[in-house]
Amino acid sequence: MTAVTELRGVGPKLAERLARLGIHRVEDLLFHLPLRYQDRTRVVPLGSLQPGMEALIEGEIDHVEVVHRRRRALLAHVSDGTGRILLRFFHFSRAQHDGLARKGRIRCFGEARRGPATLEMVHPEYSLLDHQKALTRVEESLHPIYPTTEGISQKVWYGLTGQALDYLDKLPDLLPEALARAHGLPSLHEALRLVHRPPPEIAPAELLEGRHPAQRRLAFEELLAHHLSLARLRQRKQAVAAPPLPGEPALAQAFLEALPFRLTAAQRRVVEEIRADLARPRPMLRLVQGDVGSGKTVVAALAVLQAVAAGLLFEDTATTEILAEQHFLKFDEWFTPLGLRVAWLSGSQKAAQRREQIALLADGRAQVAVGTHALFQDEVRFADLALVVIDEQHRFGVHQRMALRDKGADGARQPHQLIMTATPIPRTLAMTAYADLDLSVIDELPPGRSPVRTVALPDSRRAEVVERIARACAEGRQAYWVCTLVEDSEVLQCEAAEATWASLSEALPGVRVGLVHGRMKAAEKEATMQAFKAGDIDLLVATTVIEVGVDVPNASLMVIENAERLGLSQLHQLRGRVGRGQVESACVLMYHPPLSDTARQRLDALRRTTDGFEIARIDLALRGPGEVLGTRQTGSLQFRIADLERDADLVPEVQQAARRLVAEAPAQAEALIQRWLGQAEDYGQVG
Repeated sequence: MTAVTELRGVGPKLAERLARLGIHRVEDLLFHLPLRYQDRTRVVPLGSLQPGMEALIEGEIDHVEVVHRRRRALLAHVSDGTGRILLRFFHFSRAQHDGLARKGRIRCFGEARRGPATLEMVHPEYSLLDHQKALTRVEESLHPIYPTTEGISQKVWYGLTGQALDYLDKLPDLLPEALARAHGLPSLHEALRLVHRPPPEIAPAELLEGRHPAQRRLAFEELLAHHLSLARLRQRKQAVAAPPLPGEPALAQAFLEALPFRLTAAQRRVVEEIRADLARPRPMLRLVQGDVGSGKTVVAALAVLQAVAAGLLFEDTATTEILAEQHFLKFDEWFTPLGLRVAWLSGSQKAAQRREQIALLADGRAQVAVGTHALFQDEVRFADLALVVIDEQHRFGVHQRMALRDKGADGARQPHQLIMTATPIPRTLAMTAYADLDLSVIDELPPGRSPVRTVALPDSRRAEVVERIARACAEGRQAYWVCTLVEDSEVLQCEAAEATWASLSEALPGVRVGLVHGRMKAAEKEATMQAFKAGDIDLLVATTVIEVGVDVPNASLMVIENAERLGLSQLHQLRGRVGRGQVESACVLMYHPPLSDTARQRLDALRRTTDGFEIARIDLALRGPGEVLGTRQTGSLQFRIADLERDADLVPEVQQAARRLVAEAPAQAEALIQRWLGQAEDYGQVG
């Protein structure tokens, strides 16, 4: 299609700015869709304005003044017979002042805010009207607001998209007419014209909520392109061979008999799904979701044993060293009695120890490898890697996951992959984001887990919380005190933890207080964690490094300081560290007021429920899919118009349409992927 440089007003500088947003052709402009709309189709009486409303207003300028308070400002007092408003300008010219001072009629668009005496608009867009202009019509369509970059104003976007719409007839409609009709969708041309320039008869609320059929058509097409891309990726992965791992039942049986508990029905179901996958000569690609404490590690261990029984290796990765250490110790405890050796690799190891562990893996003397990102490094080689287990996969960068996959590649073979997450993902989101993976859900907690009571308290009641810890420790129980991010600095976070440890040690003379943070040496952290687990430490002060993986059944109280700074999912993960024994447990969310609306909703959600899937649903509504999946930095799942919560009902139809399109019109399926994903499809080559 035509290059954007063919459009009026697009010179080299603007073309370069457009290119930063991936816009090179007129087609790219047509799919650069509005983020939202402003309703400038009607003039709102001043008496009807509410704080926070964006509105078009009109009235008489009664009085203009320049004030010199904390900041010099130009104020224009406007009324329309129903009410009054103050227009405030901090940056203004003499000509602007003189124009407003002539009084007369003015039309403005802006956001009404509460001022000291009356509603105000700060720096609204405005035009001065003479008698004839006062009778002119307002805009005939909702006004689109486009995502932008530095140097491109909304006025420029409006002009560019207006020109692009003249080329609409040259744009192919890639959704077969019969398929669009079957799903009750308008044509592509109708949908794009309406989304860029909504006509006045459309109810603004419908479009602002993203529920109009034109938006649904575009959301459907975008979700379809995404699904087709992942389905194609899955097909490519399945075309590669993997070592079939039938396993040795005696090894798994010996492991299960040594466990002090029985697997839940959900764990047994997921183990069977994994066992069947591993026995096939195609790579397993399975995502296991399970709430905090549902027993994912045992499920992973049984997958490892199936791989090891075939004489092959397993690799477990975890993002934080403390969590990786927990996994290493757990696997070492479980596997050593079975005659298996577990290697351990981390970034903080001394060179000699590191060389020794690398050698164990290279010649096959160690059957299992556990480690942090250190496992990705080039010098780490495996004798024969058949299974990769990634824990909390969405925390890994794209390139790291690709490095893992390539490490296990052996000519035409690739290792099986088991991906685990303790962050429950709403089913619709999982079906869309992980269409290339099989999904298993451990939806049952082991018996004996005590419910965790959650309370939110302002930090002005800190003394009460400290007293509560003193009582719990006096009764023989243990507690966590979590110091959250001071700002985006690990150094400051660790300093805050050390200061908290010192103040709590002083305030609680009879309590043994330990400290763990990310800048301590590995041996020091491990010694502290072991002392806490053994009951030699009553209160553990820690940064969020203890978010996942730490299992101390006697710990029954969790205090999270500055809880308003953490996301819902992270708070839920931290809370999951308590309630692992028979004693009633509690989590105190300590916050510094005032709370933002989002922070209040997060804390309220945690107080209401301990169900990880319900929390995931709320988290998705509050943060959006890119944040929930941790893909904000990877370029994936950055939908232009689709919204996975709002458009959840489209997902089953999208899956059905994808199957039909691949069978009946594969060339159009390919073109759809290119239109909506283009270069961004590369992120899917991971895993």
